[in-house]
Amino acid sequence: MRVIVTSGGTSEPIDQVRKITNHSTGALGKLITEKLLSAGHEVVLVTTINAVKPNKHKNLITMILETTAELAHCLAEEVPKSQAIVHAMAVSDYAPQAMIDLEDFIKLVRDNADLKTIANQSKKVSSKAEQQVILLNQNPKIIQQIKAWQPQILLIGFKLLVDVSDAELIEAAQKSIIKNHADYILANDLTQISPNQHIGFMVGKDQVERVETKQEISELILQKIGDIAYENDCSSSNR
Repeated sequence: MRVIVTSGGTSEPIDQVRKITNHSTGALGKLITEKLLSAGHEVVLVTTINAVKPNKHKNLITMILETTAELAHCLAEEVPKSQAIVHAMAVSDYAPQAMIDLEDFIKLVRDNADLKTIANQSKKVSSKAEQQVILLNQNPKIIQQIKAWQPQILLIGFKLLVDVSDAELIEAAQKSIIKNHADYILANDLTQISPNQHIGFMVGKDQVERVETKQEISELILQKIGDIAYENDCSSSNR
């Protein structure tokens, strides 16, 4: 099967020299990719420059990008050609629209300036300013577009929360499945992730499976994708 794995974390430019990003290392995406390759799947790894990556492989295509907009463009091209996607990338929820000195911002607001006018002030900001204001725009939710690009694709998404109960994690995953038309959501809690553990729940439409390590997550994802590959092979042989 042709499987897309998204990994790492997107970055969004503030100005010509600054950007905002997150702490995702891509370690889980790397492990998932290696597990899929070892099982004979073709993998398109969509990742970022600073994320850890697997070694070169004859069945591996690696695509490097930076922003959420670039990710959307890439997946719009690749999803229709694939049978499964593991969307593990930490995608920026917001992108900076402008960064300006606080005093300039206050003046523009007092002058009833609209956001477009304020955004036009965005440029390389002097580091001499004691306080800055960053205006953020919400990015589109890419996971919500995946099934529109390819209705038959197996979609495995991720949901990260912080310091919540298991019940809250599972409930959030179930809601995400409905909202995003996902097949599975791996719900995890940031406080339960460390180099030696990665506790989470693989939630499907009618099942919940607990995992405790990145290795277990990668093996369970391989199993889900293998089940679909088997079903496809059976369907083809019965025609």
